Amino acid sequence: MKKTHSTLDIHPWKITSTKLDQQNRRLHESITSIGNGYMGMRGNFEEYYSADHHRGTYLAGVWYPDKTRVGWWKNGYPDYYGKVINAVNFIALDLYVNGTQIDLARCDYEDFYMELNMYDGILYRHFTVNIGNTKVKFSFERFTSVTKKELACITMKAEVLEGQAKIYAISKLDNNVQNEDSNYEEMFWQERNKKITDKASFLTVQTIENPFDVEQFVVTSSMRHNFTPVKIRKEPLAISNEFEFFLARGEIARLEKEVVVVTSRDVAEEKQISHAQTLLQSFGTDFSALKAEHKKAWHKRWALSDVLIEGDKAAQQGIRFNLFQLFSTYYGEDERLNIGPKGFTGEKYGGATYWDTEAFAVPLYLALAQPEVTKNLLKYRHKQLPQAYYNAEKLGLKGALYPMVTFNGVECHNEWEITFEEIHRNGSIAYAIYNYTNYTGDTSYLKNEGLEVLTAISRFWADRIHYSKRNKAYMIHGVTGPNEYENNVNNNWFTNKIASWVLQYTLDSYQKFKNETSIQLTKEEQKKWQNIIDYMYFPTEEDLGIFVQHDTFLDKKLMTKDSLTADELPLSQHWSWDRILRSCFIKQADVLQGLYYFGDQYSLEEKTRNFNFYEPMTVHESSLSPCVHAILAAEIGKLDKALEMYERTARLDLDNYNNDTQDGLHITSMTGSWLAIVHGFAQMKTFNETLSFAPILPKTWQSYAFHINYRACLLFIQVSSDKIELQLKKGTPLTINVYQKAYTLTDHLTINTKTI
Repeated sequence: MKKTHSTLDIHPWKITSTKLDQQNRRLHESITSIGNGYMGMRGNFEEYYSADHHRGTYLAGVWYPDKTRVGWWKNGYPDYYGKVINAVNFIALDLYVNGTQIDLARCDYEDFYMELNMYDGILYRHFTVNIGNTKVKFSFERFTSVTKKELACITMKAEVLEGQAKIYAISKLDNNVQNEDSNYEEMFWQERNKKITDKASFLTVQTIENPFDVEQFVVTSSMRHNFTPVKIRKEPLAISNEFEFFLARGEIARLEKEVVVVTSRDVAEEKQISHAQTLLQSFGTDFSALKAEHKKAWHKRWALSDVLIEGDKAAQQGIRFNLFQLFSTYYGEDERLNIGPKGFTGEKYGGATYWDTEAFAVPLYLALAQPEVTKNLLKYRHKQLPQAYYNAEKLGLKGALYPMVTFNGVECHNEWEITFEEIHRNGSIAYAIYNYTNYTGDTSYLKNEGLEVLTAISRFWADRIHYSKRNKAYMIHGVTGPNEYENNVNNNWFTNKIASWVLQYTLDSYQKFKNETSIQLTKEEQKKWQNIIDYMYFPTEEDLGIFVQHDTFLDKKLMTKDSLTADELPLSQHWSWDRILRSCFIKQADVLQGLYYFGDQYSLEEKTRNFNFYEPMTVHESSLSPCVHAILAAEIGKLDKALEMYERTARLDLDNYNNDTQDGLHITSMTGSWLAIVHGFAQMKTFNETLSFAPILPKTWQSYAFHINYRACLLFIQVSSDKIELQLKKGTPLTINVYQKAYTLTDHLTINTKTI
């Protein structure tokens, strides 16, 4: 159910508030998170804050394996559950005015303001405190540089408005941090080294030992300031630099803090301090220049990625917020990294890689980044192919099973219905290879690394699928489909569909490149795979004209979500798990996920019948659900439903629809707002290597516009009430279909929609 938060204002480029909402502080910390792909943090206050909040700083690729062996441990379970771990709090800046500690949970304050400027990539905040007869205005700004990945910059400005003030500031590197998702009081860090120079302070820590032979990470953080500290303190897992300012009315003190963080992913422990020193020296001390460089880089990103919506400020803010958080999490520079479901905004779900990347993020990055970015996501999976073989072997199966949750390729999810049964994720890994190849026209990955991955996945499916003599068909039993509100079902339609499709795509690709690859498929293998394809069982209901979600779905008591009362939603927070599993209610697109993936294979009538049957039972309690429904609703002409689903995916976190944003943002599902516009309202499709559009305009919008990269071309598309404008801004002439009519785009094309 939608939750509105009036303390967050609607602005096309900013997230702002003029009120400190203590009740929703965790929510606002999530929403004002920042990052640069290398590191990031929640929107915590720099100064001490005693009321409820969740302090979190996270470093890409730094994690810890947590034990999962419990009393009900079974063979095949993962050995550990991987989790992102809370890292050094480097923004810490305790403040005192005339001996009183500044704590907005207790101090007398006024004029509170916070702003996340998404266009510039900078977080701002200010407030004024009243201490006796003294009034001081504190202002802050911070950013994690997108041009210098190891760098974060924080400034604090104190201005005395009334009286006189002795301001004491304690700037810290503090590794006394813990996780909140589990192991509530466990420390994951141990100290390795400290160093103080006349210009900077350095703290080196290491993750504690683990029994799983997973590497221990070493992290060195360093800080320097634009003033010499009056005192430096060394404490366990922390270093403090202390500063004093004596200010009269009208006087201002400005403290600048530059932080550099390096990890053992890139730099060996014995070289980290010297490397951090070198970086600090090379980055320089000109805060204005560092800030300007950072802003310029964000502006360049927006020049390609921005989606312009006229007529709906909330919709405009939503899409930009999602794009900002996506690119703060991942921009493709490091092929060792992937997109965690919470990014740098929280610890839930372990912070690891999910199938969300291939299913929902790849289409966006294909259009809004260079092809190398998506290829890096594919390389990430190829490098982890040996671990995928290991995952399948643990289940007693041949081939490769890619993990549901991972940091290093080994499955590390500790719920059996996920680990053993949600195997459709294997198909999405293969679908991403198809998607990249079909979109870019580049076959180099497919015929080399890609075919190796496809073959391994196909061998898994061939072993996991069984033949039913009674039905004379191939089946897949004991699975959990995309709808996680059902477990251990037989013949989930989407799972059967994607397994069959993978086998066909692998065979077709092998035939195309068998003279250019080292992959060898025996005739027996190829014959078996073709037999599975020809005789795969797909549950259907002819009277209803639908594909049945799984064998016994229609045996349930079928109800629509309208029968639920407001205090029952979300179901995951109000119903028992047993009741949810027995119900007909659907967490996210399941059959409809297949209709989205393979939209060229199904008629508009088939899509309409299945949408009309399943959507009314769907509670959309997965963040991945609304976008698929928005896309299909737009295609079948349900424009009000499409707009409703767009608003839900675009403002899922801003309006806290699922009542869980306080735990962190839904990063991978943030692609859904872009997909809903481009694949939904604009109906962009790339099936069969043909780019096509059939745009519609939501009734509350005046227009929308976006760029896409497509096969070395840069296109700009603008949709208004009476026309569609397409521009070829870079590249050679391109043939496209608009409303099923072919056009050659050479420069600029305007189509009058009133004549269509």
